[in-house]
Amino acid sequence: MIADCNNIKAKVLTAALPYIQKYAGKTVVVKYGGNAMVHADLKKAVMSDIILLSLVGIHVVLVHGGGPEISGMLKKLDIPSRFVDGLRYTDEETAQVVQMVLAGKTNKDLVSLIGQLGGNAIGLCGIDGGMIKAKKIDGDYGFVGEITQINTDPITQAIQSGYIPVIATVGTDCKGQTYNINADTAAAEIASALKAESIITLTDIRGLMRDISDENSLIPVVKIDEVETLMNDGIISGGMIPKVKSLKKSVQSGVEKAVMIDGRIEHSILIEMFSDEGVGTMFIK
Repeated sequence: MIADCNNIKAKVLTAALPYIQKYAGKTVVVKYGGNAMVHADLKKAVMSDIILLSLVGIHVVLVHGGGPEISGMLKKLDIPSRFVDGLRYTDEETAQVVQMVLAGKTNKDLVSLIGQLGGNAIGLCGIDGGMIKAKKIDGDYGFVGEITQINTDPITQAIQSGYIPVIATVGTDCKGQTYNINADTAAAEIASALKAESIITLTDIRGLMRDISDENSLIPVVKIDEVETLMNDGIISGGMIPKVKSLKKSVQSGVEKAVMIDGRIEHSILIEMFSDEGVGTMFIK
């Protein structure tokens, strides 16, 4: 029995080797949010995956949201939450809460967990080193920011020093105004600026589905010129809009592989990266 178990482990490692060789020394951006962020076992599995990728020589950049924690803090402070086109409406008071929660508690909790699991991480936010410059997005969204520039120096310096960068998505303009940046959008912009090999977005569903109530309707591959049609047909709607738009933009900007995977599945990142089948929906040119 022990020999059989060891043989299985050996086969798994052998099967993963070509993928490890393919990605070694390259950059992978992981956008982290949803259920995988609030469920303790899933959170531990995601962080373990990221540490493993780092240990085999893959440069992982973790970009996180924190919607549930932001909503929870706003509720405690009796500040109402509302969303417009899948984006959190952010007045000045909400912007302060977003910065406090994302760059403070959420970011440092993730860095601490990676450390507890044997990894080496450093927490950053878009304000650090002028990493994310932004301006007010068009429309009635309050202080939701549109990214105008990404300074990759803080990220690359962290990687070169042996750290896993963990990035909270707040940014500023030249006057110091803080903006709430959608994490999917920020992850795509960071992946493009870093010329990453791939970007992986964790979601609370299997991927992009034709019928949100039917998990068997998964669309495994989407060509980016099909995105507008899928939006017009209502297949891409609500909070899925910024996710898909960001993945589309990353592909247009030269990122080799953009995928949306089910963050509810333990070790879904490893399954996606170290197998031909992968999981979820892949966006291609």
